Amino acid sequence: MTTPQHDWPMVDVLRLRALDGHRLWLRFSDGNEGVRDCADFLTETGPMIEPLRDPAFFQRVFVEDGAPTWPNGFDLDPINLYMQLRDAGALTRVAAE
Repeated sequence: MTTPQHDWPMVDVLRLRALDGHRLWLRFSDGNEGVRDCADFLTETGPMIEPLRDPAFFQRVFVEDGAPTWPNGFDLDPINLYMQLRDAGALTRVAAE
């Protein structure tokens, strides 16, 4: 059974890792994972986004309440991340660990 593209999945980020080039590897609570290139939102301006352009600061990402979060309080919505990756066909199912 496939999930209709208009469904809003209730997922959290369980694990993540900052990769080079301002990318994030994300594993979601439903067992899917993918890589999100964050370069698109880093072109925006503002005091919350500007520190993320520094690769060393970007690497300091962590999971808080199911969302990728940086020390300055900037976070990304896990449901939007999931839907963007899903709609781009960039999610893969993780084998049982």
